[in-house]
Amino acid sequence: QVQLVESGGGSVQPGGSLRLSCATSGFTFSNRAMTWYRQAPGREREFVATISNTGNSTNYIDSVKGRFTISRDNAKNTVYLQMNSLRPDDTAVYYCNANIPDIRGWDKYYWGQGTQVTVAS
Repeated sequence: QVQLVESGGGSVQPGGSLRLSCATSGFTFSNRAMTWYRQAPGREREFVATISNTGNSTNYIDSVKGRFTISRDNAKNTVYLQMNSLRPDDTAVYYCNANIPDIRGWDKYYWGQGTQVTVAS
């Protein structure tokens, strides 16, 4: 079965850094793009960053450009999110996502349990 497990969250001061990891299993990781989302209390789940299956292309929400870097290690079936210059409004639960075809060939969204990131003085 498909599993995604996020880790690496924690509490940091503004300007600090964290590196999130998402370990995956149950699908051919190297064939799938991977995406990070985040959700703060009372807000919708928000796209943060995505990376192509090969790692050759990435995309970010404007508010994190220049501060966050998404990467992947296909040998380890793991995707990462390096977060630098963290701000209080980066506080959220961060989730990784994979879209994987079901039996009928329709993409299905899979999510991990999330990891909490808190940025505060």
